[in-house]
Amino acid sequence: MKKHNFSAGPCILPQEVLKKASEAVVNFNGLDLSLIEISHRSKDFIAVMDQAQELALEHLGLQNKGYKALFLQGGASSQFLNVAYNLLNKKAAYLNTGTWSSKAIKEAKLFGEVVEVASSKDANFNYIPKGYEIPSDIDYFHCTSNNTIFGTQIKEFPEVKAPLVCDMSSDIFSRVLDFSKFDIIYAGAQKNMGPAGTTLVVVKESVLGNVERAIPSMLDYRVHAEKDSMFNTPPVFAVYVSMLTLQWLKDLGGVAEIEKRNNAKAALIYGEIDRNPLFKGFAKEEDRSAMNATFNLVDEAHKETFDALAKEAGLNGINGHRSVGGYRASMYNALPIESVQVLVDTMQALEKKV
Repeated sequence: MKKHNFSAGPCILPQEVLKKASEAVVNFNGLDLSLIEISHRSKDFIAVMDQAQELALEHLGLQNKGYKALFLQGGASSQFLNVAYNLLNKKAAYLNTGTWSSKAIKEAKLFGEVVEVASSKDANFNYIPKGYEIPSDIDYFHCTSNNTIFGTQIKEFPEVKAPLVCDMSSDIFSRVLDFSKFDIIYAGAQKNMGPAGTTLVVVKESVLGNVERAIPSMLDYRVHAEKDSMFNTPPVFAVYVSMLTLQWLKDLGGVAEIEKRNNAKAALIYGEIDRNPLFKGFAKEEDRSAMNATFNLVDEAHKETFDALAKEAGLNGINGHRSVGGYRASMYNALPIESVQVLVDTMQALEKKV
């Protein structure tokens, strides 16, 4: 039976991407060699890297605007450190909306003063703070666009005079934004783009080179930009699958088209959460994520029954994070709305059963 993959990450990828990727592992470009055994300096792989970088900038509307798209190793968690290494001279401002922004704050404090402009920790991060003030004397402002664990998403980003940095790991390429407002965007691939193993960093080159400290080569965005993500051996398979996924998105109609589909999926699941008396949403309604719907049973006595129904329906990865409990439906770009409908049908089946 087909499984409906709601995993939060690593997560679902398009079936056609998985097929092409599996073929490339055996025989890439008709070379009678595997993608993962050819030289990363070969013209065949350099073409992959070039296309991946080009597609990333194209989807964000940042081509020829002074940005570089870098495919790096170390995960988005490494960027908590790298951002501060490259930008923080004296003071930075952070918005704390969950686990990952909390960890980013911890790393930045190693390099200078960090001002936490607002936090939603008081309500276990079930909302996005608003109406906060951002100091004028900062080196940059950092926020997390979508909070995978808690199911919240920033709908409007603040106007900032300093460089704007955003961790978009779990909603990049999912909705139309004015990405030129951001000076650095970073995102682990394993949510909306590819397998674990690479992280996309999109950086405006003009914000680099302004810190007083010496930066180790592997952590210096300028080094990676100058070498077109080839300073060291890149994670070739993760980059290739990311390129295929970005091409899949382009063929589908781009970010504008996928946003329509994502909104339809979100409307379907949230509509059922609000209608069904057996469930309640976790995140505040105005801040609900289109990527990660978090919800709980009103009565935990129904958990065993619902879990059995979910297993029978082929629902995979819907258990909530331990920080929240309950359930989480991660509806990344590649998840079809038919899978969301199966989840909704299962919630309705519980209602009829009890």
